[in-house]
Amino acid sequence: MARRTTQHQTRVGPTSPRARRAGALDVDALLADRTTGIIVCCGSGGVGKTTTSAALALRAAEQGRKVVVLTIDPARRLAQSMGIEELDNTPRPVQGVAGDGRLDAMMLDMKRTFDEVVESQASPEKAQQILANPFYIALSSSFAGTQEYMAMEKLGQIHRDAQKAGTYDLIVVDTPPSRSALDFLDAPERLSSFLDGRFVRLLMAPARGPAKLMTAGFSLITNSLTKILGAQFLKDLQMFVSALDTVFGGFRQRAQRTYSLLQAEGTAFLVVAAPEPDALREAAYFVERLSEDGMPLAGLIVNRASPEPESALPAAEALAGVGRLRREGAGPIAAGLLRLHADQVQLVEREQSLRERFATAHPQVPTAVVPALAGDVHDLEGLRRIGELLAAAART
Repeated sequence: MARRTTQHQTRVGPTSPRARRAGALDVDALLADRTTGIIVCCGSGGVGKTTTSAALALRAAEQGRKVVVLTIDPARRLAQSMGIEELDNTPRPVQGVAGDGRLDAMMLDMKRTFDEVVESQASPEKAQQILANPFYIALSSSFAGTQEYMAMEKLGQIHRDAQKAGTYDLIVVDTPPSRSALDFLDAPERLSSFLDGRFVRLLMAPARGPAKLMTAGFSLITNSLTKILGAQFLKDLQMFVSALDTVFGGFRQRAQRTYSLLQAEGTAFLVVAAPEPDALREAAYFVERLSEDGMPLAGLIVNRASPEPESALPAAEALAGVGRLRREGAGPIAAGLLRLHADQVQLVEREQSLRERFATAHPQVPTAVVPALAGDVHDLEGLRRIGELLAAAART
């Protein structure tokens, strides 16, 4: 894509005016590019990632695109800001979208998505056995990594359905609020490793061949487990593992296709951060990991940047004025105002220094800086305002 090539080929110092222009993330160009079909927002917790995802989706819809935003973050802010009572595994239309576009929103229901995989891959009788299996219930509800597996599955489902029916031309994905946000990139490999593990293969042996294939060692293991855990426990476990082999092999293949889809030109990753040391360190991790995996990174969004004071008075001069007033024992209100001004200037300078340090380490990453708002975003107007600020970052 031309917009990425142009930005990534710019190699100039991060503090020069040209660097700021060349390194600006053009959000409107990204949303207007009809070859971009998936935008994935990732970042650490508490940086405004969910709000950013919703604002991008709304702005794209109001520019005429057919958009669905999928949140994997369990927070309910997305539903509230879009005027939807509750989000679930089914896309819900967002009312009040201006223009000819369309916006739907949904939240990943991990258990329901897992059930859908079972129901689509097994006969009704077999599916019912799996859904009632205690190991399946535990895995589909709370097993570590299941959320990421199902995120990959749901994204693939939406994309396949959109291609067949033409329902959407843009999918915006809001990922979990931690480094585990990128764990769904590992889902195919981790699932393959689990299914191909030695213990799982041993448990699958009775289902894959005659009883004579069971070794004496395996018989010893199963006898020991039966004594400790009971025959029903082992039977449930073997039935579940057999189901994994027969049913979820298809999921593994689909997850691998979705992984390839994420590497394709039609996908754009956006890393969201706050102007804080920890958040930008996490952002650096995301950028490096995406680069290692060959994922198409569109840029960095720095949320909630502190606004510059209206006065151009340097912090040092403001602090000197505070000292003079205190020595003279006069103007406590003026001294307090000068102190607040100095604190604000120093905060802005620290944030700028952090962003410049990030830009020096990652000069190929275009950046959009969004100033902090006075209040929380809780409706479509607030999301529109965020979208406007994102777009304006390319013009500053």
